[in-house]
Amino acid sequence: MSQLPSFEDTTDFENADRGFMGALVPAVVRAADGRVVWDNDAYDYLKAECPDTVNPSLWRQAQLCAKQGLYEVTEGIYQVRGLDLSNMTLVEGDRGVIVIDPLISTECAAAALALYREHRGERPVTGLVYTHSHGDHFGGACGVLPEGTEQGVPVIAPAGFLEHAVSENVYAGNAMTRRAMFMYGDRLPKSPHGQVSAGLGMTTSTGTVSLIPPTVDVTRTGQEETVDGVRIVFQLTPGTEAPAEMNFSFPQRRALCLAENATHNMHNILTLRGAVVRDSRIWSRYLDEAVDFFGDSYDVAFASHHWPTWGRENVVEMLTQQRDLYAFMHDQTLRLLNSGLTGPELAEEMQLPPALEQAWHARGYYGSLSHNTKAIYQRYLGWFDGNPAHLWEHPPVELAKRYVDLAGGPEAAVAKARTYAADGDLRFAATLLNHVVFGAPQYQQAREELAGVYERLGHGCENGPWRNFYLMAAVELREGPGTIELDTSGGMAMALTVDMLLDSLAVRIDGPKAWDDSLTVDLDLTDEGDRHRLTLRNGALTHRVTSVEAPVDLTLTLTKPLLLGLLAGKGMDGIGHEGDPAVLRRLLSYITTADKSFAIVTP
Repeated sequence: MSQLPSFEDTTDFENADRGFMGALVPAVVRAADGRVVWDNDAYDYLKAECPDTVNPSLWRQAQLCAKQGLYEVTEGIYQVRGLDLSNMTLVEGDRGVIVIDPLISTECAAAALALYREHRGERPVTGLVYTHSHGDHFGGACGVLPEGTEQGVPVIAPAGFLEHAVSENVYAGNAMTRRAMFMYGDRLPKSPHGQVSAGLGMTTSTGTVSLIPPTVDVTRTGQEETVDGVRIVFQLTPGTEAPAEMNFSFPQRRALCLAENATHNMHNILTLRGAVVRDSRIWSRYLDEAVDFFGDSYDVAFASHHWPTWGRENVVEMLTQQRDLYAFMHDQTLRLLNSGLTGPELAEEMQLPPALEQAWHARGYYGSLSHNTKAIYQRYLGWFDGNPAHLWEHPPVELAKRYVDLAGGPEAAVAKARTYAADGDLRFAATLLNHVVFGAPQYQQAREELAGVYERLGHGCENGPWRNFYLMAAVELREGPGTIELDTSGGMAMALTVDMLLDSLAVRIDGPKAWDDSLTVDLDLTDEGDRHRLTLRNGALTHRVTSVEAPVDLTLTLTKPLLLGLLAGKGMDGIGHEGDPAVLRRLLSYITTADKSFAIVTP
């Protein structure tokens, strides 16, 4: 059984309040059309005592994450916290201010910068730093550097940043975004019965996402850059919390930025919205390297989420415990899987050492010991557990029909599920009711029963995303699926390479509809200087850059912006062509539009 740290330890609360300079009042950010994209005041209910509908440990974490305003980290370094899922850090230079991680939305980033300027004066933005390639650390870029003001301003990022920043949303972006609605509690009320926290922060803002491409790449550990008179020393940490990520220090200020590699919670090895499984072994090693590489060059460490840690000894203790946390999960998962345990089995067996269980910053508020160890298993052995009974199972609906039949029909199955729930076995009650929902969708009582079980499970969760998933499932069982709403008009599409654009086109081809057709199209990109040859055969669209002349069905002469417009349905205006335009119409007719509201918890 997990051992909680002492609630009498108030160090985190003291650190979260330290350096407070002022808050945004009211803490509400709106888009240009008046739509609310962030409302931190909605969490005022956290000032009360913890109710029985929230895990006390998660309530504590939510109280800490909900603190909002401008904070001084050390002389010349400030953070705006509580205006998005992530923090925005501002480092004062000779002429202006360097912005680190401009949040998710341009509206929130602009509000954060305005709050800083309210207290520190109208300093221009003289540098922009992206710690890593996740959207909550670059999406608000145009809010601090509006179009036309970015000229001459260095934009620094780790090597590989741009490719990873945009590619994550190209291939499985629709599915990831739909699942992210569950992970962050998109449709839940902000209340003790609903959305409380994501653990890493409160939730995600819903404004305009932008991207300004980097102008300076950090390619090695030990690289130094001076921006506006401020010296920065970098440690490259690829393959940790993100494929492209970096820590860095400010020796003149004796401060260390830990990006998202060491925050005040256990992080995800595989985020529940979906992603490529992360390497906890490498993550641990880079944390160990950070302790040695940065030595005694800092007195405070801050990250892109949560609150800083002051005192080098305290920082080293946190870093080494976080190091041990990821190493322990990795090594013990491998030990157990090599003993024959499957992912679910080893997740039940796993327990952290007492010293880590009782460290608040190692608690599973965002990642969890259960789903992280299953992810490590997945990284090494994949989805199949070796048991051939699981090699060719029926899909969910067909499997559910048979289980409902075995249970004696939907009414009998629901009655049995009620008994399990009454006896406290909510996990199996959820499994059984889920079979009824999928196997007998006309039996509405099963949906209500399952929604009630999910609510009970959610209310007990220490993990923020687990709570959100359970409670969102309850909402969708009662009200139906929600719809993805994401504004990426602020430069994300233009940041895609042509290869990525064509890859995104290929994964939208309806293969069965197209597999009897055969066509070849050349795209002559005049602004890129390349010719891309698209070939549709056997329902698969492939492409390559070529300089070889060959017979094709159609050649289009265009620019990358015109290609974007063509794929967005804006037509052929401005595009030259040689060959039969009907070939293009055939190709475009095979492109599908992703379902923005596909069901997850119902058939």
